[in-house]
Amino acid sequence: MDFDVINPATEEIVAAVPMASTEEVDAAVERAKAAFPAWRAVAPGDRARLLRAFAAQVDDHADELVDLEVTNCGHPLGQARWEVANLRDTLYYYAAAPERLTGRQIPVPGGLDVTFHEPLGVVGVIVPWNYPMPIMGWGVAPALAAGNTVIVKPSELTPLTARRVGELALAAGLPEGVLQVLPGEGPVAGRRLVNHPDVRKIVFTGSTRVGREILAASGPRVKRVTLELGGKSANIVFADADVERAAAAAPLAVFENAGQDCCARSRILVQRPVFDWFMELLEPAVRDVVVGDPRKDDTEVGPLISAAHRAKVASFVPDDAHVAFRGSAPDGPGFWFAPTVLLAPGDPARLPAWTEEVFGPVVVVAPFDDEDEAVRLANDTEYGLSGSIWTRDVGRAVRVSRAVDSGNLSVNSNSAVRFWTPFGGFKQSGLGRELGPDALDAFTEVKNVFIATE
Repeated sequence: MDFDVINPATEEIVAAVPMASTEEVDAAVERAKAAFPAWRAVAPGDRARLLRAFAAQVDDHADELVDLEVTNCGHPLGQARWEVANLRDTLYYYAAAPERLTGRQIPVPGGLDVTFHEPLGVVGVIVPWNYPMPIMGWGVAPALAAGNTVIVKPSELTPLTARRVGELALAAGLPEGVLQVLPGEGPVAGRRLVNHPDVRKIVFTGSTRVGREILAASGPRVKRVTLELGGKSANIVFADADVERAAAAAPLAVFENAGQDCCARSRILVQRPVFDWFMELLEPAVRDVVVGDPRKDDTEVGPLISAAHRAKVASFVPDDAHVAFRGSAPDGPGFWFAPTVLLAPGDPARLPAWTEEVFGPVVVVAPFDDEDEAVRLANDTEYGLSGSIWTRDVGRAVRVSRAVDSGNLSVNSNSAVRFWTPFGGFKQSGLGRELGPDALDAFTEVKNVFIATE
């Protein structure tokens, strides 16, 4: 069965991509399983060299990958260039890992005790449609570096860059079967990867609902999982902050990628003494966000991914919603949605856009009185992925950072993801950690060996 891939900025069909059947997933797993012993045995320096060559192939074909991402996802040029660079840099970063995957020597009586990091085997990486290239790289790079073979299942909505990246891996010299890209639907190809007895680990980025299903399905085989799921992150602005800077940075902290970002700061909490001033500064900043043709260099925000998703986002802004102000979006073809700022009612929890992940360009703003209330409001959610704290008080920055239940926080910044630091969520935002120097722990088993000397 083929799936029609649609350009979300024009609503035109750009490709018909075959969707993998259960039988094709089984065949891919067999190829990955067969390739595993030889890939595991590749010397660390040679595996590192192949990963560097893979990164160089991505860099050499950057313009092609950018064009595919703009066409398939509607991402603006600047964003697509960042995505290619992130994939390249993640591969380079983990290319250093094979030669540093060291064990430990543990003092014990009567002998020598050492540990080894052993690869798991076949790893399934299930990639969402919102950031296809970076999120693919976050799972693929450390898994390959650790000596695993990998099957990538991109979203049926956005398979084009993943397919090309798979071809570039072969061009770089990775052996057949070590990295396979298998477009398919979640209930078919994704489910089979999760259930297949020879897939030793699943890396999934997507909704909390599907993440729960994957966790439950992995239980009977005690299959290892890394889950990066939903978010409802708070952007906390204290009265002593640089309010002008915080207001200027707030729009793209939630509207970038049309709000289709699990790290989106979709709840803004502003301390009451500066609330009105913040809103006065926020309005022009929102109206200045350039939403439009992704192929124009000055475009900052593109369309939503599909008509169905646009309808879902619109459901969070009913006719009686308390809209503070909106930005603009194009008319005509494309799944456009204007950046929208809502005011929270007296009890924010009554507002669905405050409690549920919109995954679109909608933000809710609410006042708070003191530090304790800010923390309470920030934590009043089942999610805990990201967030920001704006204050000039270093002590407050540390206290609030420790008190907010979130895996990734930034002070006086909205930066959420760096490939050289850990990334993951608290509560229902995920399980396990990606990225950073310890990521290979998620793709290896620690083997302990005691050697008697007496």
